[in-house]
Amino acid sequence: MTNPSSVGIVSAQKAVFDQPIALSSGVTLPRYELMYETYGTLNENRTNAILICHALSGHHHVAGRYEETDKNPGWWDNMVGPGKPIDTNRFFVIGLNNLGGCHGSTGPSSIDPETGTPYGSRFPLVLVRDWVETQARLADMLGIHQFAAIIGGSLGGMQALRWTITYPQRVRHALVIASAPRLTAQNIAFNDVARQAILTDPDFHGGDFYAHNTVPRRGLRLARMLGHITYLSDDGMGEKFGRLLRSGEYRYSYDVEFEIESYLRYQGDKFSDIFDANTYLLMTKALDYFDPARHYGGDLATALKEALAKFLVVSFTSDWRFAPERSREIVKALLDARKHVSYAEIESAHGHDAFLMEDAPYFNIMRAYLNRIAAEVNA
Repeated sequence: MTNPSSVGIVSAQKAVFDQPIALSSGVTLPRYELMYETYGTLNENRTNAILICHALSGHHHVAGRYEETDKNPGWWDNMVGPGKPIDTNRFFVIGLNNLGGCHGSTGPSSIDPETGTPYGSRFPLVLVRDWVETQARLADMLGIHQFAAIIGGSLGGMQALRWTITYPQRVRHALVIASAPRLTAQNIAFNDVARQAILTDPDFHGGDFYAHNTVPRRGLRLARMLGHITYLSDDGMGEKFGRLLRSGEYRYSYDVEFEIESYLRYQGDKFSDIFDANTYLLMTKALDYFDPARHYGGDLATALKEALAKFLVVSFTSDWRFAPERSREIVKALLDARKHVSYAEIESAHGHDAFLMEDAPYFNIMRAYLNRIAAEVNA
């Protein structure tokens, strides 16, 4: 039976860009491809489009399923669909896999047309501003000149913020969720430890492991385990796992004994099967480099002065990776720049991952804000 609140069976599309793109790193890619999906219908005036920007391990498959038998839907299926907060009966929603990704867009595992082998270590670093440039080119291809909203959580929220600075005329609303204006030293440190786990894996081969028919699985597994710890809260882990032992008693070994150990190893193993190590390195570096105030004397309010969008900023009380005070920094800068901003701090035990969870207060706020946007663009 078809679920009336689901976008149903979906398919991915590939956009090919033959014009070169000059990246912030100084490298120029002669051509590239982006994988994307769309849900809903673009209205006659092309004013109801919403762009969903993904976080570190996200991709273009935001909602729906590829086949009825798929066990899991898109990564934000609880948020996007008919009658859901991002209502596909009223909005035309776009999800894409960013440049440098490993789910169909051009990235380190893609074939370099000049060599006929995977880019590997030759693939350049990209910044959030580079992603925004490629997203704007995709919008041009789709005939969308202004987005009703650009929405993202975590690294996705950074992209939404960057859009309002780089293309102020093209964004009516920016929803910045569980994000930050730049990483703290602690966050950069976590990312570096995760990268070192990959870089020092003997199977990494300097990023060219494809040629050796291997995968730096141990490093990627450890990187994901470390990252996953930072996405959860202490209370959330305590409530779900506590100090539960798998066998009910100590075994006096270094094998898996506690349920939390089993969970983290499962997450690490699963991730190492589906994600590319070079993409993980690239994404974490993009996080580290993000700092829109850097070219404005460190003043975020000055960086945001040209923004024309209205903003919704959302944080979660138990998120210690991107704590509420980081969202409040964004809010303060927006107020100092005399921008229209709404702010919500949601009580949650889910940690950083709360932006992915179906929490009633969070969803009610999203629904109310998006209802206002729908009334604007469909008037």
